[in-house]
Amino acid sequence: MTDLLFLVLSAVTLVSAVLVVVNRNAVNAAMFFLLSLVGTAGLFVLLDAYLLAFVLILVYAGAVVSLFLFIIMLLDTRPEAQKPFKKMTVAASLLGGLLLFTGVLSLVLRFTPAPVGADPALAPVGASLKAYAEQLFTTYLLPVQVVGFLLLVAMLGVIVLSKRFQEPESRSQNSGGTA
Repeated sequence: MTDLLFLVLSAVTLVSAVLVVVNRNAVNAAMFFLLSLVGTAGLFVLLDAYLLAFVLILVYAGAVVSLFLFIIMLLDTRPEAQKPFKKMTVAASLLGGLLLFTGVLSLVLRFTPAPVGADPALAPVGASLKAYAEQLFTTYLLPVQVVGFLLLVAMLGVIVLSKRFQEPESRSQNSGGTA
């Protein structure tokens, strides 16, 4: 049963992640991103990492996807307003895809399976809340603060980009007739 659940959650996560990338409608892409995050949280539950699953749903699926949808609605992106891809964009995308494929291939070639004599009854590494808290507030405190600051800067950038500036009225209308 666990194997079947793993395969279903993996398929849902992969298919929805691909649909995020290929979907032209930004709102639908955000919804597929949400589905991908839910599938990933399900995989964390299968690994007995309940805290990671909860944080993934709470922070990413709750806050980040809501922020994405808010930004999409503010910027009023329409598919007909998009310009066709330039040659440089296509070349950079192909190079990025090639680098991603090379990285995944190198990881697959280096992969070594677990030893046969490994004890499956061992507790999962990192399943303790105390260990998470200790790592978060000691080792990873600076990266967490930097990510929070970057999210703040991104939010401010969205506010500035979404503000519609009006053209100032011409001076000739303001000074007309009183000279």
